[in-house]
Order: sequence, then structure tokens, then C-alpha cells
Amino acid sequence: MKLWDKGSDVDKKVENFLGFDLMADQAQVKYECIASAVHAKMLHKIGILSEHELNNLIKGLKEIIVLNENNKFVLTAKDEDVHTKVENYLVNKDENSGKKIHTYRSRNDQLLVNARLMHKELLVEIIEAVIKLTKTMIKFAKKYEFVSMPGYTHRQKAMLSSVGLWMGAFAESLIDDLKSLKLAYQLNDQCPLGSAASYGVPKKIDREYVAELLGFSKVQNNVLYCQNSRGKIESVIVSGLSQIMLTLSKLSADIILFSTKEFGYLIPNSKSSTGSSIMPQKINPDIPETVKGYASAVIGFESIIKNAIKDLPSGYNKETKIVKRYTLQSFELTKKSLTALNEYLTTLTVNTDNCKSACSKEIFAVDHACDLVENGLSFRDAYKKTAKELNKIKIPDLGKAIKKRNHVGGLNSLGLENIELELKEINNYIANNKQSNKNKINRLLR
Repeated sequence: MKLWDKGSDVDKKVENFLGFDLMADQAQVKYECIASAVHAKMLHKIGILSEHELNNLIKGLKEIIVLNENNKFVLTAKDEDVHTKVENYLVNKDENSGKKIHTYRSRNDQLLVNARLMHKELLVEIIEAVIKLTKTMIKFAKKYEFVSMPGYTHRQKAMLSSVGLWMGAFAESLIDDLKSLKLAYQLNDQCPLGSAASYGVPKKIDREYVAELLGFSKVQNNVLYCQNSRGKIESVIVSGLSQIMLTLSKLSADIILFSTKEFGYLIPNSKSSTGSSIMPQKINPDIPETVKGYASAVIGFESIIKNAIKDLPSGYNKETKIVKRYTLQSFELTKKSLTALNEYLTTLTVNTDNCKSACSKEIFAVDHACDLVENGLSFRDAYKKTAKELNKIKIPDLGKAIKKRNHVGGLNSLGLENIELELKEINNYIANNKQSNKNKINRLLR
């Protein structure tokens, strides 16, 4: 039975066109059951369900969760969606209580709360993966902290850099990305259940009770905004994911460039690369290239979601249907990229000789000008003088040149320990939320 069916005979071609997304709805089964269990508890609290009816519903929902874990609760096209399949199962188990479960809720707020619960878990997984990769980056940066290499602007040699500075830059970038994800987590962490089809219900239901049991930090207050925020909050989440992918894509571009024979700064492990079917000598940078491709997809998904919702009138609209799939795909591609790059970096090595020998004299033009300044010349005059006598520039001792750059954030003062402190703070925040949510969900289904 379809939840919206009032006896009308809808054309099958129309139903097929409007069919739900099997992949996205299958992913929501667990969350549908968790949210339904809490809704049932609330209905019992306000006198709609008896103790016996509540117990029957909880028992049925537990069964569905176990079936789903064992791949025995599989959605098909005839099920319409996850909400219909779960309710039909409950009705078949106990018709009286099953027919009451939908009281004071709509598929609209069901879908919203399912997504919020799922996104909370997925955000935690992404944040944990970012923390893991950032730690790998810091370890890499420390290992090669004082290995000199050229720094580039406009794709040309510019000034002295180091491998530690290069990798440390991406570690700091991921720290900023984590802050974006933390904001997305906080916006997502509000409960829309009870908003029904955008306008609430004609009954004093207990939305605070529901939010507390589900482990949300707050109720999403305005019932119309609950529905208006569908796609909006997802776009903030995917924006956070796209920021991560921007960081990973830029790192990947550098790895690809610096691994070429022309540069030879980096040495990828042959086990992390494939070759050519015709060229025996090839070791291809498959992982960084794939990450760059995934970054384009996630950035595109963010645009699709925003375009889908940008001019919708208030209330639920069918256009938001596509939000589920592209949000889930963004999570999937981002997590794959984080995991793959983390493994890639653990086997990536640096050709220190090539890095040092590439530090040719022109990258010390600024050093030469600064030496003239210390001898009393104004910088502008020193700049012009250096430009006229580039041939007089000498390559200094590279170790000493690095140590001269000892200001905050310079080659001799990368501040990697500060990144580790920020990582620890974010990790504690997420770990505490994760454990708290897990405890509340476990109590629900006892």
C-alpha cells in the first residue's frame, strides 16, 4: 500500500517517472527505524499509542534493522520508498499499531530527519578521515622539514622553499576545511521531526522530547523553515566537502607535477600506481589524477543542489528529490579520496638530492637584495641593483638559508605543533558527540 493512496488510479508511467531513488532510500532504512521508534515513543507519551502498541512497533522496527544489516530488507521499485516499505512491514506484523505510526507526521519530515541522522554519522566519518590524513601530512612534513626545494609562482622558480613548508601548507588547509565541516555538523544537528508537511500539526506534540531522544542538540524551530532548509543545509555540507576536495585536488596537482621526470622531487611507490598497456616504462599517478576528477564532481554536485533549490516557493517541492543522491555521492567520493590519498602519502618518498640541486641561484635574488638592505641600502635600490647583477648571486648554504627564515610560519618555524593542537580539539569535539549520539540511539532500541 502506498502512503498517499486514497483509491485513485495513477498512471503507471507517471509512477515510474516519479519513482524513488533506490540507492538513497536503502541507505536510510536504519535511520527510518530509529526516527520511527522515537516518534512512537512520543505518540505513547501523548496518549495515542498504548504500552502494548508501542512495544509491538519497537519490536518490529528492531526486526527491520536486523534484516537490513543482513541484506534481507531490500527495497524494490514496487515498495515506492523507504517510508512505505517500513510502514507496510509494521502493518503486516500488527495492523492496529502499524496503522497508527504515521499519526502527526508526514513523509516530508520523515525524510528530513532521516537525512539529518545519516548526515551526522557521515560527517563524523569524514572528519575522522580528514584528521587521519592531516596527521599523515604532519608526519611527512616533519620527516622532510628541512629539505630545501624551489618555491614557485607563475609556474616559475621564485624563492627558497622546503618540503616541510609545502606539505605543511596542505595540513593547515585541511584544518580550515575541518572548521567548515564543524559548522555544517552544527547546522545539521537540529531536529525537524514534527514539522510534518511544512506547517506542523493540529496537536501539541512534544518535539523537544523527540529531539532529545534522537540526540539532536536542538529542535529546528519554525516548521516551514524545516522544509525550506531541505537542500540548504545539504548545500552547506557539500560546500564543506568541496572545500576538502579543493585542498586534495591542489595537493594532487602538485604531486603529479613534482613526480614527473622533469622535476623528480617525489617518488611514488609503484604499488600505488598502474602502468600503460603499451608503454612498459610508465608508472602513472592514478590516485592523484582520480582525486582531481572526483573534486570536479563534488564541486559540481554542490552547484546542482543550490540550483535545484534557489528559486523554489516555500514548502515542500519535488525538485528537492535530487538532493539526496548528490549529497550521498559527495560523501562517498570525498571519503574515498581522503582514504586513498592517506595511503598514497604513507608510501610517497622525496628525492632529496633532486630537490636540493633544483635550488638554482635565481631563487636567492631576494636573499641578495635583503643582504644589501642590511648593509644600509633601501629596499627599492637594493631591488634594482640586484636585478642588474643577477649573475653575481651565489647559492648559499641551504641549511643556513632555511634557518634564516625563522619568523612565524617560515621555513624554520612551521608551527606544526599548533596544527596538532587544533586537530586534538576538533577530534575531542567529534568524539564526544559521536559517543553521546551512540549511547542515545542504543538506549532507544533496548
